[in-house]
Amino acid sequence: MSTEHFNSFREFYPYYLAEHANRVCRRMHFMGSTVALMLLVFAIYTLNPWWLLVGVLQGYGFAWVGHFYFEQNKPATFKYPGYSFIGDWVMYKDMLTGKLTF
Repeated sequence: MSTEHFNSFREFYPYYLAEHANRVCRRMHFMGSTVALMLLVFAIYTLNPWWLLVGVLQGYGFAWVGHFYFEQNKPATFKYPGYSFIGDWVMYKDMLTGKLTF
């Protein structure tokens, strides 16, 4: 168990970014999130909810490869699933807007 406790997402996000210091790991997250978004659109287009499951598996798959092989740490989602899910999308937005480098 982690001894760290966060009272808000604002407190958590710097920790989340530190867990994603490796550029390749961030790129893997970005690719996984992009694929997940595309599969969400496809699920809506086809009215087939199974694509949502595929999207979740793809999104986490890319991210976990980034952590285990490049960042060489355990994904924050294992300790903080809610904040980590939000953090992934905030990091995605930050990369898209240039606030965070790929």
